[in-house]
This record gives sequence, structure tokens and C-alpha cells, in this order.
Amino acid sequence: MRLTLTGRHIDITPGLRRLVERKVARLDRVLNSRAVSCQVELYMETFRHVAEIHLHARGGHMFQGKAVSTSWTESIGEAADRITQQGQTLKGKWVTRKRAGRALEAAPKAARPVSASTARRIVRAKRYAVKPMSMDEAASAVGPRADAFVVFRNPDTDEVNVMFRRPDGDLGLIEPKS
Repeated sequence: MRLTLTGRHIDITPGLRRLVERKVARLDRVLNSRAVSCQVELYMETFRHVAEIHLHARGGHMFQGKAVSTSWTESIGEAADRITQQGQTLKGKWVTRKRAGRALEAAPKAARPVSASTARRIVRAKRYAVKPMSMDEAASAVGPRADAFVVFRNPDTDEVNVMFRRPDGDLGLIEPKS
């Protein structure tokens, strides 16, 4: 993770830099090394020490923490704690999404309860124009996909037929009983 430390109207001492690096390393552990960059800005407002931390994590997540205190240790710690809280909230969302997805995959199909609302339902997808076609025209109209079919009116019998592609690649024909 890239760390940019900026001090406005203050000198960044090696001790202050170590303190910031230690607090930011804790943030990196919370986010499982998903942190990309971190900008820390330190400045004084009369007698108050202000620390602002902006952390960018993978997935476009931005965390911001600002704290005002009487010492650098307290203000940097409070700002880091605010970002830690935001990171733990996001990490909790990641974990629950992961667990919810695995729970459905792991459950065997027979063990899933079937309620009245999840019973089979009919979804009307399309309306097909039933054109008069010969058997040869219908066979050439069926596409190469495994789920391809053609609904047509047979001009010889004047009945509606369905020609479909079978799993073995041959064509199947559904005719009504007379």
C-alpha cells in the first residue's frame, strides 16, 4: 500500500512517521491487504492537532476519518479507529455475502424445502407466428443450437406441429393425435 504523509505548517518527525505507519498497517490488516493507497494529512488549528486519513481500497471503496485532539497520538489513533470501523463494516458485508452464496450451493437439491410460492410457474416468453411450412422447410428453419425449435402449420394435415433439435443432434417432430 502506498502511504502519502503530508504535514501542513508542521514538520514530520521520524517518530510521527513511525506512529502513522503503525496505525496504517493496522488498517491494512483489517482490510486483508485490499488497501491500495492511503493519504494522511496532519495540521494544527491553534492548539488542536488535526489528523485526516483517506484510504482507497480495491473495488472503489473510499474510507475517510478525521479526528481533532490535543496530541498527535490521540488524533491519529481516533482517525484510524474511524476508518477501522468503516473497514470492519465493509468486511462484514463481504463475509455475509460469501456465506450466503456458499450456503445455497452446499445444500443438496433434495433437502431444499419446496413451498407453494416456489412451485413451478409458467412464464410466457414469446408468441410465435404459426406459418404454413412443409417438413423440409421446417427442418431447415431449425437452428443449430440444442434448444432450437420451430412451430409451424403442416399444409398437408392443417395441424400445428413442432420440430426441435434433439440432444443427439437429430431433429424431432411433435404431431397432435388425430
